[in-house]
Amino acid sequence: MRKHTIVAVTLVVVCAGVLLPFISRGKGLLWGKARNAHVRSVLEASERMVDRAIYASLERNHRKRDITSPSQLLSFSKLPEPTSRAISRAAEIAEASIQALGLTQPLSQFPVLSEELLNMIANLSGCLPYMLPPKCPNTCLANKYRLITGACNNREHPTWGASNTALARWLPPAYEDGFSQPRGWNPDFLYHGFRLPPVREVTTQVIRVPNEAVTEDDQYSDFLTVWGQYIDHDIALTPQSSSADCQLACENRSPCFPIQLPADTPPVPQCLSFSRSAAACGSGLRSALLANLSAAAARQQMNALTSFLDASTVYGSSAAAERDLRDWTAGPGRLRVNARHRDAGRAFLPFAPLRTPAACAPAPGAPRLTRMPCFLAGDGRASEVPGLAALHTLWLREHNRLAAALEALNPHWSAETVYQEARKVVGALHQIITLRDYVPRILGPDAFRQYVGPYEGYNSTVNPTVSNVFSTAAFRFGHATIHPLARRLDATFEDHPDLPPLLLGDAFFSPWRLIQEGGVDPILRGLLARPAKLQVPEQLMNEELTERLFVLSTPGSLDLASLNLQRGRDHGLPGYNAWRELCGLPRLQTPAELRRAVANRSVVDRIMALYGHTDNIDVWLGGLVEDLLPGARTGPLFACIIGKQMKALRDGDRLWWENSPVFTEAQRRQLGKHSLSRVVCDNSGLTHVPRDAFRVGRFPQDFESCEHIPGLDLEPWREMFLQ
Repeated sequence: MRKHTIVAVTLVVVCAGVLLPFISRGKGLLWGKARNAHVRSVLEASERMVDRAIYASLERNHRKRDITSPSQLLSFSKLPEPTSRAISRAAEIAEASIQALGLTQPLSQFPVLSEELLNMIANLSGCLPYMLPPKCPNTCLANKYRLITGACNNREHPTWGASNTALARWLPPAYEDGFSQPRGWNPDFLYHGFRLPPVREVTTQVIRVPNEAVTEDDQYSDFLTVWGQYIDHDIALTPQSSSADCQLACENRSPCFPIQLPADTPPVPQCLSFSRSAAACGSGLRSALLANLSAAAARQQMNALTSFLDASTVYGSSAAAERDLRDWTAGPGRLRVNARHRDAGRAFLPFAPLRTPAACAPAPGAPRLTRMPCFLAGDGRASEVPGLAALHTLWLREHNRLAAALEALNPHWSAETVYQEARKVVGALHQIITLRDYVPRILGPDAFRQYVGPYEGYNSTVNPTVSNVFSTAAFRFGHATIHPLARRLDATFEDHPDLPPLLLGDAFFSPWRLIQEGGVDPILRGLLARPAKLQVPEQLMNEELTERLFVLSTPGSLDLASLNLQRGRDHGLPGYNAWRELCGLPRLQTPAELRRAVANRSVVDRIMALYGHTDNIDVWLGGLVEDLLPGARTGPLFACIIGKQMKALRDGDRLWWENSPVFTEAQRRQLGKHSLSRVVCDNSGLTHVPRDAFRVGRFPQDFESCEHIPGLDLEPWREMFLQ
């Protein structure tokens, strides 16, 4: 594998060496057939290099009977659908070719030549079809229901918010070579006179806290944390590079960007595996299409999901995923359920098709032939933790419940109409619970009014595309609110005598626990009646996440805090102060000024000892340690970024539930009565719930009978005439 890669890279360099002298003169062979031949040779060499890496990675995984490392498990959980993989491959070929041809440098001397070359690369790499705007259908159904890919929501900008497009940039990326090298790639590169600290050192010296030292939230339940994770998986998935095979790589060699460990850390190798995020088509090329040829465009990262709050966690973000999730033989408009297991008569999520290797952890001692695969849902991370799997299960059941009710109400509807109407209601409920119930608690009342405010209608000039800084940094604040235990409770909301609390390290990717250990109800009771972890600057992330992430039977684990920091650097996110300035917050230049935002002096001192300068601080860490705003679960910076993003997701969505053409006034009134607590009542065995699922409550005084929890009446969906 390594020999093949070296040969391919040598080919690229040789071809580039032949071509670059002609580029510098701007004449000669480059203006004829020979120029095109040289460009093609570079592209072919890049294609061979990328495809060899992809093939070697697939072949190695095919030979293995099981997942053998936590990094493999992480990679399989984020495995994108085929279109995303094709785009990733094309983007990597284009980027490798651009680098080999020297087109990452300023191109103003040869604008015509540069435009021709970049357009040729876009075409020959396979990127061009994914960079052109899609053709939008102008039919009654297309105007009434969302396309599964999110495309054509905005008629003037049909790719805004669509799956498999680049994450939005609110600030230009900060790459060390100005094109694609992550922050921290070159060990001798200095930032304000200091090297960036290795991310694992930041974890151990600032972020990590023992499990038993966490402070619990006295206001909010674990449901608040799990809902944030679930919604994050509705709007963003950045797949890893399709040519990534970084299991044993401890050197920076793209797409591998390993997390270095201290020299005295046993065992060898001295790093944690890390694969760079896949590039989006348009990296290096978008400038040509926009006639802005100061240099090739910097590397962008792809969002494989739709940006919209559209319940893609339930339905997927591609036509192929949607087909796999729908039940084409049962009642009209239903989703598939598990054919092998039931939960006290209720449906479980179906199993994903068996892959080699198997991605989910087996039950202890389970023979291979009886092991359980991962659950199949609209998002591939549904089996990650029990609470997330339980929430996915609730919404599967809610869709099928609504589909059955709508079919009974309108027996003349086709199966497609039943499916689309139920999907439309489920999507609206996701929007309502998120913007009405979740976001105000995260931002606090003042920041919510400042950054989100009341709904004033659809605005076609607002781009709803999820931003890189939101997905890669700000919305990952929730990792600091994850409790180290998954609590499972009995019918009286006490610790279950047969199901003790689970350390997260024993629960990752273990769907068998839901099926063999009591089903969904004990987990739901734990989410409702047990507190989340409180985000405290000196208690940021527990050891289940920093030391035991995705622990398997073989040695080794991952560190979520280090992954987050490294991912921000991989994506070229500028430092902490640049984002404060974007939000209209004062830059914090000295330790004394930093203490105005972070009251804990010890935390400030440790950060400054590592980073040397406040501008160097990684944005995820800087936003995480800020003191919380009044009534909020974020500080000023993350409140700004999350608020701006949520407003864009709402105002830039033509099919937002409050936009008057989407639902009738009577339907909107009914939707507004629904709640997450009602979804729990309708789709589980629980008979008592808190009226507000996000407020931690004590049973029985803070719980109400499900008979008293309002829900929507579907009568406004009755059709009085035949379509």
